[in-house]
Amino acid sequence: MKTITTHEAKTHLSRYLAAIEQGEEFIIARGKKPVAILSPIPKEAPRRRPKVGETLGPQMTVPDSAFAPLTDEELKQWYGE
Repeated sequence: MKTITTHEAKTHLSRYLAAIEQGEEFIIARGKKPVAILSPIPKEAPRRRPKVGETLGPQMTVPDSAFAPLTDEELKQWYGE
């Protein structure tokens, strides 16, 4: 890891950022005392988008009772009578 001064870091920041993107790391020193580390941020793996119709969680099942006709009492409640 290369050590650079704060003056170098300010003067050549673009150059150091390009090197950091290539994986290099730098120690920034104030005088001879190290104060910070410049290092690349780890790249996140791209999230895979689901295909159309693909489920993301556990498969949901609908019981047959969900398709049963409503009773007269349920219809009254539904229509607010």
